[in-house]
Amino acid sequence: MTPAARAKAAIDLLDRIIDAARNQGAAADTLITRWFAERRYAGSKDRRAIRELVYDAIRLCGERPESGRAAMLALVAGRPELADAFDGSGYGPAAIVAGEPVAAAGYLPKWLSEAMQASGLGEEEQAALLERAPLDLRVNRLKGDRSTIAAELPDAVELPNLPDGLRLPGDTPVERMPAYEAGQFEVQDAGSQLVTLAAGAEPGMRVIDLCAGGGGKTLALAAAMENRGSILACDVDRARLSKLVPRAQRAGVTIAETRLLDPRREAEILADQAGRADIVLIDAPCSGTGTWRRNPEARWRLTPDRLTKLAATQAMLLDLAATLVKPGGSVVHIVCSLLDAEGADQAQRFLDAHPGWKPATPDIHAGHARGPGLRLTPFRDSTDGFFVAKMTMP
Repeated sequence: MTPAARAKAAIDLLDRIIDAARNQGAAADTLITRWFAERRYAGSKDRRAIRELVYDAIRLCGERPESGRAAMLALVAGRPELADAFDGSGYGPAAIVAGEPVAAAGYLPKWLSEAMQASGLGEEEQAALLERAPLDLRVNRLKGDRSTIAAELPDAVELPNLPDGLRLPGDTPVERMPAYEAGQFEVQDAGSQLVTLAAGAEPGMRVIDLCAGGGGKTLALAAAMENRGSILACDVDRARLSKLVPRAQRAGVTIAETRLLDPRREAEILADQAGRADIVLIDAPCSGTGTWRRNPEARWRLTPDRLTKLAATQAMLLDLAATLVKPGGSVVHIVCSLLDAEGADQAQRFLDAHPGWKPATPDIHAGHARGPGLRLTPFRDSTDGFFVAKMTMP
């Protein structure tokens, strides 16, 4: 493909991504995968170049652009050499016309930037949310050890404060490795590993992973527990939860069982677990503001109304978790968000509503204090953004 054809392809994809963000459609990576599947003629170099143009444009535009062309023209403003691709040929974009719409460069939509500022996150922190993310691994200590896996990956760097963590360049094809197929490691961001360690799960404990999703934190908990004790992995999403069973089998995890929850009937379905858990971990549904390094177009999807609804769900889950913990047990609130509305404020609301409960500082030697918990950010910690608070029952 010519540079002009690549630019036109990027504009087409950006149009689809912008429309999906406007109408809560598929994520950018899904749309890109579908687009390439329909165009087998695009070679690997073409795919890489088009993908880079698309994501460079997405990262550049804070507000959702009017169109894919407006987003690409914003990229041209900072990289004038790209203007040559707008040649008006049959395979390229139309020539640039003076005065046509150009998307504004920025980090975040205005309302989100203000919310970040109110949550103590300035321009440097906001900019770091849009940098490219590395690839982190969690070595599964049930099947392997970090030094052995690291020896097979010459570019691997051992992560401090994480006994099982390794970091690799973002495009490393680790899922093709025999060690991955054998369950010796999982792909998991360092921040996700750290906040899971904050739970303090130990062998023999009874743990409930209340929002388990595909089970990444369930598997990490099981490894920390040396596959001794029990983990009840719950979720309302049948498709996501079903992925845990084969993942657990590959990882050699035998202490985890799954339970599908019905929205608004969670307490009823978990009635047999009341007052029994040592730890209830809530990796709560959230805005995902801490994960924008991986899906930067998500900042065009979030609305104040959506944030309010997510906060209400988080409060409900925290109150439910309090009924499941036995005396002396803990609730661990985790969100991959940097907004206080989902993190520090949410944890403080829980403590105010449940007299006698106390915050416990997670022993992870990372993050920075924020309200009753800790916050990890890409700028300060080189991880995805997370908030974690551990609260203990009297």
